[in-house]
Amino acid sequence: MTIDLIQGSDEWLAARCGKVTASRMADLLAKTKTGYGASRANYMAELIAERLTGQPAEKFTSPAMQWGTANESDARSAYEFHADCDVIEVGFVPHPGILMAGASPDGLVAADGLVEIKCPNTATHIDTLLSGVVAGKYITQMQFQMACTGRRWCDFVSFDPRMPADLRLFVRRIERDDAAIADMEAEIVKFLAELDGKVSALRAAKPLARAA
Repeated sequence: MTIDLIQGSDEWLAARCGKVTASRMADLLAKTKTGYGASRANYMAELIAERLTGQPAEKFTSPAMQWGTANESDARSAYEFHADCDVIEVGFVPHPGILMAGASPDGLVAADGLVEIKCPNTATHIDTLLSGVVAGKYITQMQFQMACTGRRWCDFVSFDPRMPADLRLFVRRIERDDAAIADMEAEIVKFLAELDGKVSALRAAKPLARAA
């Protein structure tokens, strides 16, 4: 089931409020040699605050992020021309089996595909062109998008209009990995159980008595 919303709108932010989303999956899964990474705890605290207040957390928007948003439409058009396809934009797709989790793919492609678009700085785009490697955090994001949508593959797109025409677009297909998705879903269920417990404890906690 797809919730038809415009990504970035107030309604879209409300639909995602307090929920685990694909774009933050790397934070949820982050681990160190001794356990979970700090980004997992920070992400949980952010979602707890959203659950308690009912308000989406304020998001910092850097110039690089603004650049990416401003150029996403051109990137999508370049990909459509390259792949000879139409991309169907979507809003928010809840996970079919995990309550309070979902994804917002950059688009549906054909019957079985997705597209994930990045418009990075030029140095990052050049590194991607030369290495042909998609960063692990993006693969994790795309795998969870496939888990939510039931799709079988996702095309990763890096686009930089500042480059020569033949070097502006990078496309690499990532196939669905059911084993990785199963591991990810188990971690999400554990994360959400911890989150629910902390939210319940906070709601039950008595406020501190004011000093006389």
